Amino acid sequence: MARKAAAKPTKLQPHSNLPQFSEDEELRAYRDMLLIRRFEEKAGQMYGMGLIGGFCHLYIGQEAVVTGVHMASKEGDASITGYRDHGHMLAAGIDPKGVMAELTGRRGGLSKGKGGSMHMFSNAHRFYGGNGIVGAQVSLGTGLAFAAKYRGEDSVSLTYFGDGAANQGQVYESFNMAKLWNLAVVYIIENNRYAMGTSVERASATTDFSQRGRSFDIPGEQVDGMDVRLVREAAARAIGHARSGKGPYILEMMTYRYRGHSMSDPAKYRSKDEVTTMRAERDPIEQVKTRILEKRYGTEESLKAIETEVRAIVTEAVDFATADPEPDASELWTDIHAA
Repeated sequence: MARKAAAKPTKLQPHSNLPQFSEDEELRAYRDMLLIRRFEEKAGQMYGMGLIGGFCHLYIGQEAVVTGVHMASKEGDASITGYRDHGHMLAAGIDPKGVMAELTGRRGGLSKGKGGSMHMFSNAHRFYGGNGIVGAQVSLGTGLAFAAKYRGEDSVSLTYFGDGAANQGQVYESFNMAKLWNLAVVYIIENNRYAMGTSVERASATTDFSQRGRSFDIPGEQVDGMDVRLVREAAARAIGHARSGKGPYILEMMTYRYRGHSMSDPAKYRSKDEVTTMRAERDPIEQVKTRILEKRYGTEESLKAIETEVRAIVTEAVDFATADPEPDASELWTDIHAA
């Protein structure tokens, strides 16, 4: 049986009128994405040193997606994702120290050191994981939207999942219920082209995931997920649709991860040239940096100051995590359910 070719870059329609950011928006996007990038790079280093155990899935390359979506959301909106979740927590405003402490299994972690990389949450920030089962968060995110409607809350559920999870059956059960009850949920498909190590073309009969909701009358669109401006614009449109009572909306974010699926993945299913080209031509952070300099919103010196600030935050998180004690053995019996 002939094998389908590896994933190729999706060609989105060119934009004649690109949305523009103000100076404050460009600088905010740059700082927020840079924090995610540097935090994830450090997490990768700590994993290699044996300070982080278990699974660890890095978000490097995809920073524009969660940053742009959160720029379009408002306080009170809920968010939930899969196991590539560190960037989503940082974008939600969660303290990096708590995230890093959880990664290293310490008491001060978001889940008291018992959840690790894939199972973190913060009710205070309305962030509900970090879920280890592929696609499980789609049903849970739909449930968050149902709960909001039941309680009469003016909030939207931002439900993230990947191109691999998009083929799971529970996704379509969730779509049906979401539209049946016109729930305020935005399904954000982070299409980074490879589900673990399998390209989209080899695993999906139809590769335009934005149209997967058509049989349920759910609108959707593909978005250049490497440009934070386009992400924010599309997210604002989708969130407005859902919040106004029109029901769910699907955003397929065409993005790319630079690292392997997890720390144990050598990513031999794609060429080094492919990754190098994406980094050189489409990097979401470098795009913002270039605009900041061209528009004179900042200088090389001022951007270096932001870099220094971000690195200090990450260093503080590492210092906190490595000094924090591990959970007491008695924690094995807390926060569990016995039938």
